[in-house]
Amino acid sequence: MRNFSFSDEDNQRELPKTAIWWWRTPQDFDENGHLKVDISDLSNLTPRLKVLREMERLALISTEGIEDHRHKLITYRSGDFWLPVGGIKKEDMDIPAVITLLLVGLSASGKSSLVNYMYSVLGRSGLIPFAQSSSGNSHYTTMFLEEHNVLRSMRSGFCVYDSRGLDSNDMIEGLEEVSTWMTRGVRHNQPCFRHGDKLINGGSNTRYAKRKVDCVVVVADLSEINKAFNSGDLKPVEALKILFTNHCIRKSNENPLLILTHGDTISTEERITSRLKICEYLGIPETTGAYDIACLTEQGILPEESDPVTAFALTEAVYRSLMQSDRNHLPKKKWKDWVVIFVAWIMCCIGSFFAMLAHFFSTFTHHNNKLKY
Repeated sequence: MRNFSFSDEDNQRELPKTAIWWWRTPQDFDENGHLKVDISDLSNLTPRLKVLREMERLALISTEGIEDHRHKLITYRSGDFWLPVGGIKKEDMDIPAVITLLLVGLSASGKSSLVNYMYSVLGRSGLIPFAQSSSGNSHYTTMFLEEHNVLRSMRSGFCVYDSRGLDSNDMIEGLEEVSTWMTRGVRHNQPCFRHGDKLINGGSNTRYAKRKVDCVVVVADLSEINKAFNSGDLKPVEALKILFTNHCIRKSNENPLLILTHGDTISTEERITSRLKICEYLGIPETTGAYDIACLTEQGILPEESDPVTAFALTEAVYRSLMQSDRNHLPKKKWKDWVVIFVAWIMCCIGSFFAMLAHFFSTFTHHNNKLKY
């Protein structure tokens, strides 16, 4: 893949004519599509300019970059991005056969639409909706965990799980469920029932493989974030922060990847400002910490042909998620480790047994003292 420079005018002319350069406003760009501020001077780089520079980077490399990333994802096998650390060989690492990416977020944040976008861009499926979304006037909610082979390949090295959105009014129940997924794993067609739900027969899921979650991607509705900041009602934003900073979805010291959807439903200024505000609120970089992906499939538009910049951003987000997953693999447990775990379990059982005896005799003694009086 070629290396591009922001100052290369020839490369500017090579940009696809169908690209939607929504961030290029007269306020920041001249009539030739160049930034009015000299971004080579780092002292001029405000958070806003950093976002604009990042969008320019995506635009410059989107044409050739998307094919390069797609090829890497199609040929990817679990553990391909692993690098030697700590003197441990790759064969001694506990690397699953398939890397599992889990999409989480608040209700109606665009997770299912994002899955459809992945199928369209990575699997070249066109406009076929593989995941039912709650777009438009639909009030559909994902009731079961759904495993998606977004590459539509028998040899895919990763899968994407679509999950039920969390209710901002009851985050405790939702976080408990997410914590269960992270500790016990996930299965295709696994129920995501909440308090008050009607039982739905989704069929048996026990024969599907249980997968360990390797990386969590947080999906958020940028239009709702914009509405929250404008109205002053920060409850949805606070709920998002509770989810994003929750320790259960972190596999290491790295922050989860944040994908902002539905940005195409608000103005350009609101889109940029809301991204800056939510990144600052969550304490993440405004460029490398988040991706703005509009999920245009909800509007019946083929994403890659209409917006190669967003399509490339999607492939890069998936690519980074896989890199993060392969960095977090742990060494395989040896027989000594299992012995230590077994001994610790025995000690816990013995401790619980004596605690039960102490409680029993304490209650019995207290009862006898009452009888004496």
